[in-house]
Amino acid sequence: MTQVGPTLKSNQAASVSQGFDIGRLLLEGRAFFALIAIIVVFSFLSPNYFTVANFLTMAQHVAIFGILAVGMLLVILNGGIDLSVGSTLGFAGVVAGFLMQGVTLTWFGIILYPPVWAVAVLCCVVGAVIGLINGVLIARFRVPAFVATLGVMYVVRGFALLMTNGLTYNNLGGKPELGNTGFDWLGFNRLAGVPIGVIVLCVIALIVSLVLNRSPFGRWLYASGGNERAAELSGVPVKAVQITVYMLSGMCAAIGGLILSSQLTSAGPTAGTTYELTAIAAVVIGGAALTGGRGNIRGTLLGAFVIGFLSDGLVIIGISSYWQTVFTGAVIVLAVLLNAIQYRRRTKRPAAGGQTTSPKQGG
Repeated sequence: MTQVGPTLKSNQAASVSQGFDIGRLLLEGRAFFALIAIIVVFSFLSPNYFTVANFLTMAQHVAIFGILAVGMLLVILNGGIDLSVGSTLGFAGVVAGFLMQGVTLTWFGIILYPPVWAVAVLCCVVGAVIGLINGVLIARFRVPAFVATLGVMYVVRGFALLMTNGLTYNNLGGKPELGNTGFDWLGFNRLAGVPIGVIVLCVIALIVSLVLNRSPFGRWLYASGGNERAAELSGVPVKAVQITVYMLSGMCAAIGGLILSSQLTSAGPTAGTTYELTAIAAVVIGGAALTGGRGNIRGTLLGAFVIGFLSDGLVIIGISSYWQTVFTGAVIVLAVLLNAIQYRRRTKRPAAGGQTTSPKQGG
């Protein structure tokens, strides 16, 4: 008669030890634990940090980075990178400022003041066109994403400087007699006490999350980011997916530019400088792989809040703002290192029979 008791007990013990891995828990939940640690530390250092009003103010600052990061996530899931989002954000703000100042039609001798909703729509179209240029360069002409978006970044920033001659559009609040008021609604108004920018971020994140998890486009995006050649052979429209994600990234940058200009009631050609690095950092901190195919909205939002709450906390306790750049760079390096460790563990984790599992099985 075969004895199965010891074997069953050993298998159960092995499954329990594999089911609860403290290292894996810390790696996969690092963004959440980092956010909790930041809140605890700065709440101890400053009595004004842990208040509802301060959290809402910081969330309002995070909203712009979060919207940029959502668009950047789509690009990184596809295995690309978009260095032009900061310039697109600044250019969208400049376009909004130009339109809010009035468009002079010399031939007809009139000045048009478009309504705010038309300004917002036109800025989103501008962002989509910039993303379309990036997508076509990368998907159709096979220009490396880094080079293509770097070139577009300089071109867009140059156009912003040319439009303004290096100056800033001020007083974008509009005038009631001209019918162009309401631009500051995005930056200053609140709904049930929550800033409009935060609500916009939540809506965009919810829509993108549903698209990634419940639509064929989401499956195509993950497939093309994981293995572009295999996805193409499987019938996935790889080029169309690439162009679409860059257009969506450009639209997210334009929305971020509208919110930032609304908060400042001004638009300058240098707005959004280095914002692309913050967006990349948020995505990487959230656990996305820079090689593509891995990442989600939840982690990206956590990464954005980690950076935002850390930066605002340093300002609150009186640390120089220049240190924010130092900490952001250090956080990016650390996040990439942890990502490499996490995905290496998934690939090399041994199975019960001594065999190694695939990345998908390990995850």
